[in-house]
Formats: sequence, structure tokens, C-alpha cells
Amino acid sequence: MRSETARIAADDAMLVGDLALPDQPIGVVAFAHGSGSSRHSPRNRAVARVLQDADLATLLFDLLTEAEERVDAITAELRFDIPLLGRRLVAAVNWLGGHPATAGLPVGLFGASTGAAAALTAAAEQPERVASVVSRGGRPDLAGGALNRVRAPVLLIVGGDDHEVLRLNQQAAAMLVAPQEIHVVPGASHLFEEPGALEQAAEAARDWFVRMAKRPARGAKR
Repeated sequence: MRSETARIAADDAMLVGDLALPDQPIGVVAFAHGSGSSRHSPRNRAVARVLQDADLATLLFDLLTEAEERVDAITAELRFDIPLLGRRLVAAVNWLGGHPATAGLPVGLFGASTGAAAALTAAAEQPERVASVVSRGGRPDLAGGALNRVRAPVLLIVGGDDHEVLRLNQQAAAMLVAPQEIHVVPGASHLFEEPGALEQAAEAARDWFVRMAKRPARGAKR
């Protein structure tokens, strides 16, 4: 496993991230963190380690600059700016497409909380490049009209005790035309803090991304 610092040029910002590369990656997963979080999120990093052990490269990066994070810590407005976050994630997908180590790999997007809406928005904008999407405790409903434009298969992981978010995920799933599944982790709350809950979510995400990475590319002959 090797790692490097990623510097991703978005239209209006330079974003910093951490790219981890197994020796022979079968795919790459870009993470979109949730409200008030960053690429240092311990939960996302725990999920990333499970993916890396399955030979998936991972990109954890900050959706906001340091200056924007200071503003958002006071106003909490940017973390809900889904079009902005979606554009930032599209920039990350483009960056992965131009990186020698990841250019030919299937791209998955993993979103937590509001990051799930950003992931779905980016998937809608990049239908030929995004192979799969996973949401953990996410708010896919915030993707709005982008939901019916998503073509990549979507896995929605929700805690069984996170009743309101489960309801919102069920509503969002009904709007998706892409293949989708809802995976409920019994007894888990919104942050999957219960013993074994995050591990179950990470394993479900791993299995989804590995299966999607091994599918023939859209348009390829079977």
C-alpha cells in the first residue's frame, strides 16, 4: 500500500486529499464526507481501510477549503450546498481520471450524511465514469432532481434505529431509476456507534464496490 497527497483543482478552489493505492487496485472509491466533517473523519477512514484490504484504492479529500470550513463552522450553510459539493466531487472524479494509477479503474463514490447527496449529484453528472454509489447514514433526498438521472447502481446503508433517515432513504430509493438496494444495519443509530455497526456498514460497502468493480463496463461486450 502506498499513499500520496492529492491536490484537486476545482473551478473555484484547490482541494486537498489523501490517495491510498493497493499494489493492484481493482477500483477506486472517492469519499464525500458529511456535515461538519473532513477527510480526517475516523468513521470514513475506518471504512476506507476495509475497502483497501479488498484491493480498492481510496481518495479521502476535503470538500471545503480551510477558509470555507471556518465560515461553515459558524453558518453551517456550505455543508448543505449540494450543488457546490457535487461540483467538487466531479472535480475529484476528473482528477482520478487523469491520474496514471487510477485512470483506467472503475470509480465508486461513498457518501455519508449530506455527502451522499453530493455523491448522487456527481454520479448524475458523470454517468459514464461513476460505476457505483454507496450512502452511509446519508441524506440522498437532498439530491432532489438528480436522483432520476443517476445511472450507477446505488446502495443505501441505514441504521435500523435511525427511523427518520430510513424513511427519507426509502423515499429517495423510490425516485431512483438506477438499480438500488437499501441495507439496514439492525440496532444501529445515525452514526453507527454501536458495537459492530460500523463494521457491518463497511463490509456491505466493500461487497457492493467489489461487485460493481468486476462488472463489465457499460457498453462493453459480455
